[in-house]
Amino acid sequence: KASGTDDAQRRASHPQTSVWVSANAGSGKTHALTTRVARLLLAGTDPQRILCLTFTKAAAAEMAGRLYKRLGGWATMPDAELAVELESIEGRAPDKTMLENARKLFARAIETPGGLKIQTIHAFCERLLGRFPLEAG
Repeated sequence: KASGTDDAQRRASHPQTSVWVSANAGSGKTHALTTRVARLLLAGTDPQRILCLTFTKAAAAEMAGRLYKRLGGWATMPDAELAVELESIEGRAPDKTMLENARKLFARAIETPGGLKIQTIHAFCERLLGRFPLEAG
C-alpha cells in the first residue's frame, strides 16, 4: 500500500473524529472501519452507541464478520501477540488494563442487545420509520 493510503486509513480509523469513507473496492475501507470500531470499543464506548452504515447487505455482513473475528481473536491471543496488534492500531504500547479490556470486547459485543449495529442505510431508515411512524408523517 502507498503511504498516502496508509495515512488515509489511519485518519479514518481515528475514533475521535467523524468520517465518511468512500473509495474503490479493495482499497481497505472495511479494514479501516473495523479498526475504527475496535478502537472505539477499546476506548470504552458502549457497543449500543456505535452505528455502522453501508450500502449493501454483503458489505454489512463482511464488516460484522471481520469485526467479530478480530475481537474473538483478541480474546484468546497470547499476550505478546495481542500487545503487538494493539500497538499497531493505537500507536502506543498497551498497558495491562488495555490488554484485559481488549480480551473482554468480544463478549461485550455479542452480549449487546441486538448485537452491534452494522447495517444498510435502507435497514436503518426502515427501522427509524417503524419506530416513529407518526413523526415521519
